[in-house]
Parts: sequence; structure tokens; C-alpha cells
Amino acid sequence: PGLLVLLSPFLMGMLFGANGVAGLLAGIIVSGVQIAISFSNTGGAWDNAKKYVEAGTHYAAKSLQDEDGENYILEKGTEAHKAAVVGDTVGDPLKDTSGPSINILIKLSAITSLVWGDFFVATNFMSKI
Repeated sequence: PGLLVLLSPFLMGMLFGANGVAGLLAGIIVSGVQIAISFSNTGGAWDNAKKYVEAGTHYAAKSLQDEDGENYILEKGTEAHKAAVVGDTVGDPLKDTSGPSINILIKLSAITSLVWGDFFVATNFMSKI
């Protein structure tokens, strides 16, 4: 991923010049922000789902009733809790690492483009074709 982030603006700038890099950066920013927000929100939702089940506030479907006709409360040790733990295991890395790391990749692409900006203007290979 690191080489992809560093080489994409460089190759785009060499081939298509500054305008090509500007288009690439626009796409990186729009898609990267959407993915980062999605990762963070998804991870937080899965983390909160486990807390919700552990609090005992999640009731099973009406078909799961005990002898007295009361709904089962899904709490620790139930199948719902096991599923919520699996979701939390996936959600924590999304929330804590993957979402914020996309922001760093966006910044790295932008900085690479700025550093090589004069070179892109000077060596636009497509303008010579």
C-alpha cells in the first residue's frame, strides 16, 4: 500500500502532467474520506452491538420464549453474545486503526504530489506525443 500511494501520483504526473495528478488527488480524497468514515462508523457500531447485548437489553424473537411466555434476554453466554464478540473482534481494528490510517494515505498522496509538482509540469510526456 505504501508504494502504491507513493508511485501513483508520480506515474500519473509523469504521464499526464499536473492536471492528471489533480484528477487523481480528487478521486483519492473523495473515495478515501468515504472509506475512512465508513470504517470508523462500522467499527463503532459493532463495538456498541456487543455492549448492547452484554447490557441485557436485547430480547430474542417472540418464538424464543420460556415456559412462562417471557422472552429470553440475550446476555453473556448466548449465541447473540458470541456473534457480537466476533463482530467486536472485527470492529475494533476498523474503528481504531484502519479508518485513521486511510487519512494518512490521503495526506501522503497529497504531499508526494506537491513535492514533485514542478517535475510534473516540466516532464509531461503526454504533451510530447
